Amino acid sequence: MKNIAIGVDVGGSHVSCMAYDLIEKKLLTETLSEADLNNHGKSDEVIAAWGGVIKKTIELVGLENVGGIGFAMPGPFDYVKGIPLFKGENGKYENIYGIDVPVLLRSFLGIKDDLPIRFINDATAFAIGEDQVGKAKDYNQSLSVTLGTGFGSAFIKGGLPIVEGDEVPQSGCLWHLPFEDGIADDYFSTRGLLKRYEQATGQKLSGVKQIADLVSSSQEAQALFNDFGEKMGQFLAPWIKTFNLEVFIMGGNISRAYKLFGDALSAYLKQEDLQLKVAVSELKETASFIGAATLIDDAIYQSILAALRKM
Repeated sequence: MKNIAIGVDVGGSHVSCMAYDLIEKKLLTETLSEADLNNHGKSDEVIAAWGGVIKKTIELVGLENVGGIGFAMPGPFDYVKGIPLFKGENGKYENIYGIDVPVLLRSFLGIKDDLPIRFINDATAFAIGEDQVGKAKDYNQSLSVTLGTGFGSAFIKGGLPIVEGDEVPQSGCLWHLPFEDGIADDYFSTRGLLKRYEQATGQKLSGVKQIADLVSSSQEAQALFNDFGEKMGQFLAPWIKTFNLEVFIMGGNISRAYKLFGDALSAYLKQEDLQLKVAVSELKETASFIGAATLIDDAIYQSILAALRKM
């Protein structure tokens, strides 16, 4: 087996990739390549942006050593066929709807048809990375979330994403579930925090870090993070119980402010007598590279194919 896989993380306005040694289970950090992109661009522009960073990383490791390319990709997306299903509802990538990404990417990179190019939901890739080598590696049942522009999540049991059954929500996702006067994605996200801060103070800020910087001088800012932690516990409690969750891992930009909401989260979980480990990702964004790259291991890919069809 060619032991090097390329893990690609596609964001709304940024794409990055890194090589991963599938045998050593080690990221080759010196192979990082990244670029900004126009998510309203035509398909050839988007493919050139994605392909450009992949090409740089492949050049650093040698194509002869590369076993395949794995993408961590936001939805909606056909993860088995490699076809974007964005219709503009997310305000991005509306011009690549229906394109065959593997075919166009192979053409751009000049690589053969037998080199696998595979896809997985970005939050699931993050969770698999944490399960493989991160904070979940010593546990059987984990929930990993990404707290940022949106509220990504994935439940993992025995190394596999769980996307159906009574113990997890529909599709194994949390973002769409009702919470307060909207859905969870409205509350546990950057826009949710900014909206509630503006409601409390009348001030319009542009990022969560600005709120965090005000905590020492603003009761409203501290109250906001206390509320965030307590409500996170309240929202997760039913799923912690039904999934028999052992470890809960947070990534994304908001997780960097964990010290401001972690005590409130822990206090709520303790009050409900919920015994589990709560951790902040140390891998951060690189967990997604790992999760995407592991798709190139055929045994792992076959084991999660049924889940991919339902994402």
